[in-house]
Amino acid sequence: MWAIGGILIYLAIKKDMEPTLLLPIGFGAILVNFPFSGAVTQLINGSLEEGALSVLYDAGISNELFPLILFIGIGAMIDFGPLLSNPKLMIFGAAAQFGIFFTLCTASMFFDLNDAASIAVIGAADGPTSIVVAQKLNSSYLGAIMVAAYSYMALVPIIQPPVIRLLTTKKERMIRMPYKPKEVSQTTRILFPIVITIISGMVAPASVSLVGFLMFGNLIRECGVLNSLSETAQKTLANLVTIFLGITIASKMQAEDFLKKETLIILGLGLVAFIFDTAGGVIFAKVLNLFLKEKINPMIGAAGISAFPMS
Repeated sequence: MWAIGGILIYLAIKKDMEPTLLLPIGFGAILVNFPFSGAVTQLINGSLEEGALSVLYDAGISNELFPLILFIGIGAMIDFGPLLSNPKLMIFGAAAQFGIFFTLCTASMFFDLNDAASIAVIGAADGPTSIVVAQKLNSSYLGAIMVAAYSYMALVPIIQPPVIRLLTTKKERMIRMPYKPKEVSQTTRILFPIVITIISGMVAPASVSLVGFLMFGNLIRECGVLNSLSETAQKTLANLVTIFLGITIASKMQAEDFLKKETLIILGLGLVAFIFDTAGGVIFAKVLNLFLKEKINPMIGAAGISAFPMS
């Protein structure tokens, strides 16, 4: 596990792959794998001694607090203006989730339904969502799921290009889409997060915590009267929670729980999810082009996953 931690730290520092998460995850993996480590709760001499990372896990991940707070920061970073000026692009966000459903079917051959669903959500390309779903479904593979989710998010620039080249011609990749930005009123920008939260609450009440916190962060950004809070959410809050989230995830990376054949299967399924996400978005764009006069560059379909800005 020290070697795995070292590899994650190397990827973060030398390869600049999601360093804000892979570095604390890697360092945390080293901390929790010392014999009788004080970083995690252990039974020592017949008495239970609480570890710092276990306390943080109970305080911030088991109750989903860290991912939800991070979503406020992410929401504050997002500019929905281009999407609101060209709403048809929203459908690519749905098409690019194909990998989730394909991976769910595949994972169900190796794991029970709850674990299979938790693994499939790696395809959402969204770390906090993966944490919340795995936690809600009480998956016993949270550590492996998180390492896979964040590692593949960082590897998006490596994973997606071969898939795109395989599914498109050079002519399709060179399609130029005219960019005609339309002015989006502040009223629209303010109403959008509110309306999305209401619709989500009516359609899928269980999603209100995730979607609601994301949209709350965006509302802080767009309301125009909370600029200082918006800056804090985007930088200080998001960075602080990311540090705690990364190093706390490592509390589930003890060797006896992590070094199993299931971990390798999860890593493989996570890669499958990302590949089929990309393929789903690209193929959907190609199908749309059969009916459109102004052609869409199929590569935009690959950007439907949540891994921004890498995708």
